[in-house]
Amino acid sequence: MPDRPSFQTAVIHDDYVAPQGFSALPQAIHHASTVLFPNVAAMRERDWRRKDGYTYGLHGTPTTFTLEARLAAIEGGTHCRLAPSGLAAITMVDFAFLRSGDDVLIPDNVYSPSRELGDWLAADFGVSVRYYDPLIAAGIDKLILSNTRLIWTEAPGSVSMEVPDLRAICQAAHARGVLVALDNTWSAGIALRAFDLGVDIVMQALTKYQSGGSDVLMGAVITRDAELHRRVELAHMRLGFGVGADDVYLVLRSLPAMKLRFDAHDAAARRVANWLKTRPEVSAVLHPALPDCPGHAIWQRDFSGAGGLFSVLFDPRYAEAETDRFVDCLRLFKIGFSWGGAHSLCVPYRIQKMRNNWTHQGQLVRLNIGLEEPADLIADLEQALHVLKKPSA
Repeated sequence: MPDRPSFQTAVIHDDYVAPQGFSALPQAIHHASTVLFPNVAAMRERDWRRKDGYTYGLHGTPTTFTLEARLAAIEGGTHCRLAPSGLAAITMVDFAFLRSGDDVLIPDNVYSPSRELGDWLAADFGVSVRYYDPLIAAGIDKLILSNTRLIWTEAPGSVSMEVPDLRAICQAAHARGVLVALDNTWSAGIALRAFDLGVDIVMQALTKYQSGGSDVLMGAVITRDAELHRRVELAHMRLGFGVGADDVYLVLRSLPAMKLRFDAHDAAARRVANWLKTRPEVSAVLHPALPDCPGHAIWQRDFSGAGGLFSVLFDPRYAEAETDRFVDCLRLFKIGFSWGGAHSLCVPYRIQKMRNNWTHQGQLVRLNIGLEEPADLIADLEQALHVLKKPSA
């Protein structure tokens, strides 16, 4: 650089080099699209697939690699890749392991955008997509075909809350050489040790408890197998999925308190759910920790907690307009999708239109119990229940 560079050059270039040895508790935020190389030889030798092979911001920086390492450790895996959202993480798995002519099995209670993606794969990409009863357990063996490559699971279903027997599904799948992927968002890797049950690939929406602030969109795919991770990495690169360093930092900052928050959500949700079971307006409380939730025995065997998300079914004598009015009358519960943040949320679902074989009667409303005082949430629900018509005798 010239001894006295022009102003415009001086505001872009400088000779300062940070000294070694600086240390602080917060993870540094490394913003980068362009990554610099000391020389041409280094540029040609680096491999973006290695954690020390920084080549371009899209493939990772020390900030993203730190979050990936922590998420893998929480989940009990060894490899992790970030994605811009939970749905992007699901997409990354599908495009990593499915080709035209392959078959994939998806639970009928799957996250709705994942179902949309499955239908798209079937319509435009030549993938056979079939939906199965989430409580099928070992019976899934009868559905596996010679071209079945992947079985998706969700524990529990994010709206109807059935808890699948992952151990039985994995045993049946592996006996036929089929991979099992799990959407483990509900337990955040805290309350379910998925890999220990035989799951091959775990995805999560970090938008939920990992963020905790209702302000970040992000997903992750975690594995224990190096070859599976290689295929995920190739899909990640080819799809061009990247996440911003500032969002990664927000998740890193929230992780130390995640279990404390998760446990608080769990305790409050159980208190609210048990209160709702006493209400005559409610015909069923779909909370995996309660005995009458489908798959409760599996939840008892495999899970150590429950978080803040569950659903209720209203008495069939209440029409949609009445339960919609109930939702509109809530004051502390806000109407909005997602969960895992401090604010309680409420969403009514037309579940009969979402499921192929839904036989239950009554309107379904999903609740996310936030970090408010549970007694205040119960009082809010009680005042809103007064808008419902009393069922006839």
